[in-house]
Amino acid sequence: MAFIRNGTELLSFAEYQDVVDASQRLFDTNEGLTEEVVENHLIRATERILTQLRSTNWWRGYYVSRDNSTVYRSSADIPALNANNIIARTQDFTELCVTTALGHYILPTIADFGTEDNAERQQMSYYVQRASDMFDELVAAGDWYDFDADGIVASAEKDPGIINLKRVR
Repeated sequence: MAFIRNGTELLSFAEYQDVVDASQRLFDTNEGLTEEVVENHLIRATERILTQLRSTNWWRGYYVSRDNSTVYRSSADIPALNANNIIARTQDFTELCVTTALGHYILPTIADFGTEDNAERQQMSYYVQRASDMFDELVAAGDWYDFDADGIVASAEKDPGIINLKRVR
């Protein structure tokens, strides 16, 4: 459970072994899921998570409330999160990355879309829903980002978010 880094740049919230630990059977039956393939999917999942976080109302409000030196004309002016400043709840971010990668990238490459009751398709649905729930939980918590990059998430940096619930029928 370690993040993948390229020097000081964070590339992924999870690594190959985290995915293997989450779904060993998947690797037993699919030899094509090599470490390189899986880690590329994890990097893509991390990019997706960071993009989703940037588009939340929580991030816009959080960033604007802490940066008083700039005038923002639109939400496009607000920069993306610095992944290196995510220092708390790292295990939750690892799990979010794994579930996002499995649901959106890894399982779709091996699923049989010709049959309705394919096991991989059912797993995809589970992982997509799990990733959505975890994402909402992290935004609602708002206690994991070190805005001033001093190595500590101080009380003033914690900002619980508000999630608009979605009705699922």
